[in-house]
Amino acid sequence: MSDTKKYTRQTVLSVHPWVAGKLFSLRCTRDPDFAFEAGQFARLGLPARDDPQAEPTIWRAYSMVSAPSEQALEFYSIVVPDGEFSTRMAHLAPGDALYVDKTAFGFLTLSRFEGGGDLWLMASGTGLSAFLAMLRDTQARQSYRRVVIVHGVRQASELAYRDEITSLRQQWAQTPGQAELIYLPIATRETLPGMPQARLTTLIASGELETLAGIPLVPEHTKIMLCGNPDMLADARKLLGERGFAPGRRGIPGNLAVENYW
Repeated sequence: MSDTKKYTRQTVLSVHPWVAGKLFSLRCTRDPDFAFEAGQFARLGLPARDDPQAEPTIWRAYSMVSAPSEQALEFYSIVVPDGEFSTRMAHLAPGDALYVDKTAFGFLTLSRFEGGGDLWLMASGTGLSAFLAMLRDTQARQSYRRVVIVHGVRQASELAYRDEITSLRQQWAQTPGQAELIYLPIATRETLPGMPQARLTTLIASGELETLAGIPLVPEHTKIMLCGNPDMLADARKLLGERGFAPGRRGIPGNLAVENYW
């Protein structure tokens, strides 16, 4: 008899706390038939709180941090105070069950764009997840001249994956034919060396973000992806729209892609 369930039962491999009680990453096994593009998300499930052996009834969407070629799945999450799902997910341990929908979702993928020019990946908070998958994958580094990853947080301690991004930057620089990777970590409540203490939208409006990267935002050869909280996205989209950036429509590739991560 064939399995008619829309999900698979996976096993937690590791849980890494970035900020105790606030930010964490989780790795779990991956079903061999689960396919996705970098930037897509999966629905994760857990059973009812009072019966851990029951079928999953609580579901939440999480972007894959892992690249499509990786054997395990990785997710990055904030712990929502009194949240029904994230608080329980943060307390999972290796060997525990985590349920994953068989289908990947989402359109925040590089297939939205034509290659070439510069690619900007702007994220706030855990919106970084989808972009990490792109940095780990090969498509972005082979399709663009330069890739700028901008991560806006409140405190420096919230700059998860900072060491990995710095390492990837060095790896790309040492590999002929790959894009230049530029990393701009920005904190609003703490001054980082060489970086302003400001919101991403403030830096877009003033032009300082372009100065930091050393690259102008020119619609003709720049593609931008935004992922983060709705307020940041609404403001950034308006600012960029005034400069000629817009999503694709009716089969015409655009130069702006946006996804809420909230």
